[in-house]
Amino acid sequence: MDSSLDDFRLTEPLEIAAVLKRLADGNVHLGLNAPNGRSLTATVWTHDAARGTLTLSLPAHEPQLEAMVECDEAVAVGYLDSVKVQFDIDRPVLVRGGGAVALRCAFPREVYRFQRRNGFRVRPLPRSMPVALLRHPAIFDMRLELRVLDVSIGGCALFLPADVPSLAPGVLMNGVVLDLDGDTRVQTALRLQHVTSLNPDVRGVRLGCETITTTPEGQRALQRYIDNTQKRRRLLCIE
Repeated sequence: MDSSLDDFRLTEPLEIAAVLKRLADGNVHLGLNAPNGRSLTATVWTHDAARGTLTLSLPAHEPQLEAMVECDEAVAVGYLDSVKVQFDIDRPVLVRGGGAVALRCAFPREVYRFQRRNGFRVRPLPRSMPVALLRHPAIFDMRLELRVLDVSIGGCALFLPADVPSLAPGVLMNGVVLDLDGDTRVQTALRLQHVTSLNPDVRGVRLGCETITTTPEGQRALQRYIDNTQKRRRLLCIE
């Protein structure tokens, strides 16, 4: 066991159960990655520390299900706000019934939580309408204009409407233009880190993205935007 990770490791079942509950309540999408290179997306369905079980809900028609189970192990990664959550999937078993598919595995012995760097984010001002302009990674001819929900030096969150084909965690989006305001237009590449459901009344999901490549000029422009947005929010609070 690597002692250098002790500050990030949870081993108490009650603490682990609390993290799993937050993942389940938020319908947080987890990326499952197996040693054989197979990957898929799941959500926490149920967990029982006393019985030592964890059940994940899976897409019904995922072609990589069998290959994932054959590995007998995988790593699950998801995000709670700016905290990366990671744990091992041990002894997975597929469960099918009533048209649903689930993955039952051992209750995690330990869970890691890593605070993301550059995690301070600002939400755009109410009257501003910043957007990200890009091509859909899986459908090159489809151009997207996605609303920016928040932004930081290290990444941003975008709103993906329900009528747009979904994106899987881990996908790289090149040539993204963040059109934040009249003075801030930054080109970058983004990697999708996590997909989170929003309010049940909202038809769409939140895409948490990490900035991969940005020029020094782009980074300075982002920092100015963040600083100016903070200042304007303080003025609105004073008024």
